Amino acid sequence: MKNIVLLDSQTLGECDLKVFEQFGNFTHYPTTNPQEILQRCQDAHIILTNKVILDADTLAKLPKLELICITATGTNNVDLEYAKQKGIAVKNVAGYSTNAVAQHTLMMALYFLGNLGYYDNYCKSGEWSRSAIFTHIKDPIRELDGLEWGIIGLGTIGQRVAHLAQSFGAKVSYHSTSGNNKNAQYPHKDLDSLLRTSDVISIHAPLNPQTNNLLNANNLTLLKDHTILLNVGRGGIVNEADIAHILESKPFYFGTDVLAKEPMESNHPLLNPKIAHKLLITPHYAWAYDKARTRLLEGVIKNIAEFVK
Repeated sequence: MKNIVLLDSQTLGECDLKVFEQFGNFTHYPTTNPQEILQRCQDAHIILTNKVILDADTLAKLPKLELICITATGTNNVDLEYAKQKGIAVKNVAGYSTNAVAQHTLMMALYFLGNLGYYDNYCKSGEWSRSAIFTHIKDPIRELDGLEWGIIGLGTIGQRVAHLAQSFGAKVSYHSTSGNNKNAQYPHKDLDSLLRTSDVISIHAPLNPQTNNLLNANNLTLLKDHTILLNVGRGGIVNEADIAHILESKPFYFGTDVLAKEPMESNHPLLNPKIAHKLLITPHYAWAYDKARTRLLEGVIKNIAEFVK
């Protein structure tokens, strides 16, 4: 009978975790700090983790460990090289969140195109009740049809976003951060050209040495007025201090589901009330829509089942 430990069940939201009991003795914890890992996992044969870090020092002290199941796609929280040396299998789940992240990206773009934050506040503040006419129109409100949508990172999610954007009549182009991703369906642009010409820009790239601090004070000023910039890739790709500073004087919009450090720090520069009307921030949940989490759990179950059979 295998001992199975899930270290951060709170990151999965509400779901039926009893499905893991079919594989052995299952224990789960809402959160786990670094000091609690060894005590909780000393007898574990299988560890499930979303973001809890399992480094070489930790893995060396878990002699019974056979399998690490990452309840996500990214594997940067596990020392993969050391796990390989020790014969510990590491499994992740890829592709489960493509539709969810693409939908979240489109939602963010439409939020800004329709200036929904302003209009929602206009009504709820009582301003509409005091209006002399039936409507209230404040620019800019724009249709997506005919706008230029630039995609940074045309992987599976980027391609899904491209399809959705095209369905609204947007003209899609892309920039490959690696230089290796070529797609004849859409025009490729160098980064500066994409920043200069796009009305909407969405980021779907991984965080690596090529993308770290990719957008910063040196190139964010290239954006056109009223450009919508969306980061649904990884925190760290956009320099958050730089963009917060530039937003104070330049008229464009920034939506992000990810930050370089999560959860958000209480003194984060994006919490500046002067730029709040230009921002849409969500707490890293683009991956977590209902069907996406179902697919994720199914993927984790499959990984365990294939390992123990």
